[in-house]
Amino acid sequence: MIRWLAALALLWALAACAPTGPSQGSRADVAALTRALQAMSPGVDPAEAARAADLSYRYTFQLAQQYQITDAPLVHNAKVNAGKKPRGLCYHWATDMEHLLNQVGFETLEIQRAIANAGNPILIEHSSAVITAKGAPMQAGVIIDPWRQGGTLFWSPVPQDRRYDWKERSAELHRLGRVTYINADGTASLQPE
Repeated sequence: MIRWLAALALLWALAACAPTGPSQGSRADVAALTRALQAMSPGVDPAEAARAADLSYRYTFQLAQQYQITDAPLVHNAKVNAGKKPRGLCYHWATDMEHLLNQVGFETLEIQRAIANAGNPILIEHSSAVITAKGAPMQAGVIIDPWRQGGTLFWSPVPQDRRYDWKERSAELHRLGRVTYINADGTASLQPE
């Protein structure tokens, strides 16, 4: 009973601290993300970095509208899980962002998936997309996390994100025995498609 009351108090506190609503991001925000993407490697095309940054901000805002984001992330999660909202769990954001950015056909950038807290019995598992230079490991990329701030894009070079210990998703799920294959589109299956 005490655990239930503590969880309820936490959700209430999070609701009280809910964001004022998703932000579209400013030109300065897009420019800062563009610089971070370009800084990953001299091989990153500046035009591709700018396009990826712009799309990341614009699509985050568009998805926030589609997902009907009006609450803090954990409160919204509870509403999705209760069937009161259509989408908006972290893996929805990650899947949709990955899908959109992969459709662009970048030549110097790749979109990868990251996961944190997988298999942790205490912390909530979290998924996100990562933009990397072509051929670079996920840890050398920039995490793009629209879930964390309730529809306002958070981004950071992966090693500098102090909130989550990001792991490459397919390797981590395989390590935990949760899937056998991760398909090219990021979906999991027991057999390759």
